[in-house]
Amino acid sequence: MEVIKSVASLSSQAAAILVLLTVAAVQTQTAKAQSCTTELTNLNVCAPFVVPGATQTNPSPDCCAALQSVQHDCLCSSLSIASRLPSQCNLPPLTCGNR
Repeated sequence: MEVIKSVASLSSQAAAILVLLTVAAVQTQTAKAQSCTTELTNLNVCAPFVVPGATQTNPSPDCCAALQSVQHDCLCSSLSIASRLPSQCNLPPLTCGNR
């Protein structure tokens, strides 16, 4: 009987630890997403250099600093997601050619 109680106690503890780890993982992902959103929003200072018809071709120091502060994974993931948007919206894929 003691063995059954011990196993039940360990199972409860393992379940509690699993729940805590899951909550920590979700909070970490949420924090990363919020951080990525902030980093990408900071790239707005680069708009004058990247929009079609831009007359300024050299990025400002503010733009370069904002770009440098974006985590590599954040930027790559965002570009990957953006490239999939047309198909997810039932639109033809983008073809930009070489520029």
